[in-house]
Amino acid sequence: MRMTQSRAAARLDLNLLLALDVLLEESSVSGAAARLHLSEPAMSRTLGRIRKALGDPVLVRAGRTMVPTPHALSLQGEVRAVVERARGIFLAGGRVDLTTLNRTFTVLANESFTAVFGAALFARVARAAPGVRLRFLAESHIDVPALREGVADLELGMIDTRSPEVRTEHLVDERMLAVARAGHPLLRGRLTARRFAAAQHLIASRRGRLEGPVDSALAELGLTRRVVGSVGTFPTSLFVLRETDLVGLITGQAAPLATALGLEVFEIPFELPLLPFGMAWHPRHDADPAHAWLRDCARALVPAGP
Repeated sequence: MRMTQSRAAARLDLNLLLALDVLLEESSVSGAAARLHLSEPAMSRTLGRIRKALGDPVLVRAGRTMVPTPHALSLQGEVRAVVERARGIFLAGGRVDLTTLNRTFTVLANESFTAVFGAALFARVARAAPGVRLRFLAESHIDVPALREGVADLELGMIDTRSPEVRTEHLVDERMLAVARAGHPLLRGRLTARRFAAAQHLIASRRGRLEGPVDSALAELGLTRRVVGSVGTFPTSLFVLRETDLVGLITGQAAPLATALGLEVFEIPFELPLLPFGMAWHPRHDADPAHAWLRDCARALVPAGP
């Protein structure tokens, strides 16, 4: 057994790991070939070698597309982590030529960040590093160690990771505002905490929560608000609010998105705690100059606090 493992290790081609990482990301032989500057026949042969090494089809046909097998999906996070660690070894202490950098960064982002800063981040990256692609993933209703497993390279938003080794950086404290359709009855006359609580409210929550910091603040005042339901994302909530008499919440930095849809943004008539906004990454990226540049890009987009 030991001799067999030794011979297998001697035959191991680490380039297969890079190819597997790209194949799983693209779910396409042609897409992976373009990324790795190979011909499609060469990429197909590489996929064949990977299949033989893993004893698994890796990618299978599903209509006109290809999809990863369950076994391949179970390996994706580990493969990505190994590839990123290898990059860190060769790039540690070095510098990166952004004009020739060819890489895809996966960003796990709060939808408010993507809606507010996404366009500016794409433009900034395109100017400095035209070969870099950004892939934004929405926050899941299930907490998964995306940074630890290499599923994401960077997380942006309200960081609540439970992985102790993850690096975190506070960027800004966000304040919450209320938002409702133009002409909403709540906007007529003096707005009090009691009137605010009596309105019908909509919550944006990826976990489907029906209460939050607003309810805690109102409880201290002896009040309870009427929450009629929740939606999974912040942008969705804006379109629902525009067509109903429901009241929602929005961050100060995202307020222009609401006004662009014709919604009214207004102050909440009681004190709420500020929301800490930041970014997080796995320490294997600390010495990676390309990742450090991406962090600088994100950091530069976020203005000072409220």
